[in-house]
Amino acid sequence: MSSEMRLTSANRRADGDQFEQIALDFLIRQGLTLVTRNWRSKNGEIDLILREKTDLIFVEVRKRNDSSFGGALASIDQAKTARIVAAANDYLARLPSRPNFRIDAVVFDAGARPQWAKNILA
Repeated sequence: MSSEMRLTSANRRADGDQFEQIALDFLIRQGLTLVTRNWRSKNGEIDLILREKTDLIFVEVRKRNDSSFGGALASIDQAKTARIVAAANDYLARLPSRPNFRIDAVVFDAGARPQWAKNILA
C-alpha cells in the first residue's frame, strides 16, 4: 500500500472520528448518555451506543459531502442496516436482560448541521 493511500485512509478515519464526536456531543445535548463508542462484534460495528432513559440507542453516524445519490441517510443501505442489526443483537445478547432499543442515525450532508433520524428501521 502506498504512503498516499495510507494517508488518505488515515485522514478518512480522522474525519470519521471528528463527526462521531460532533454527533455524540449533539446527542448528549439532547439528553442521551454515552454507553460506549465504536463497539465491534464479528458481525459489524456500532458507532455509538447511548442510553435514553431506560432504552438503548444504537447510532450510525454518516457524513456525505455530496447529496447526488440521496445524501448521508440514503447511504445506509440494506447491507449496512443488516450489519448494524446483527451487531446490535450481538451487543444485546451480552446483557443480563434485553432492554427496549432502537437504531438511529445522525447524518451530516454537505457540511450541514447534524440531523437525527430516529428509528431508521421503522
